[in-house]
Amino acid sequence: MIVKEVISEELLTLAEVKEMLFKIAEERREQGLEVGYGFRKALHHADQFAKISGGKSRELVNRLSELEKMRPVIAVRIADILPQSRDEIRSIYAKEKYTLSNEELDQILDYVLETME
Repeated sequence: MIVKEVISEELLTLAEVKEMLFKIAEERREQGLEVGYGFRKALHHADQFAKISGGKSRELVNRLSELEKMRPVIAVRIADILPQSRDEIRSIYAKEKYTLSNEELDQILDYVLETME
């Protein structure tokens, strides 16, 4: 498939992608259409690695986006990975030009733990 024009772009979490793919697969099955191999592989990957619902992951991204040193790409990455320790968050920030204080790391961890409850 050749894409001629990108109409819009949006950052999505893996959980949101999973929900979209399940919806599309169900619609295709109802119409009697085949769900292709690549699509099934993408759906399997999203199903296997998405740990929370799409709504919860978007809520987490929105909360994280309010923090000072948080870029949207990193907020989505945190929502996908759901880090459980300061070291895991530090590894996500490894390529950034700044480091986070222990208080900032703890706040991110608190948001992640609240979302997983």
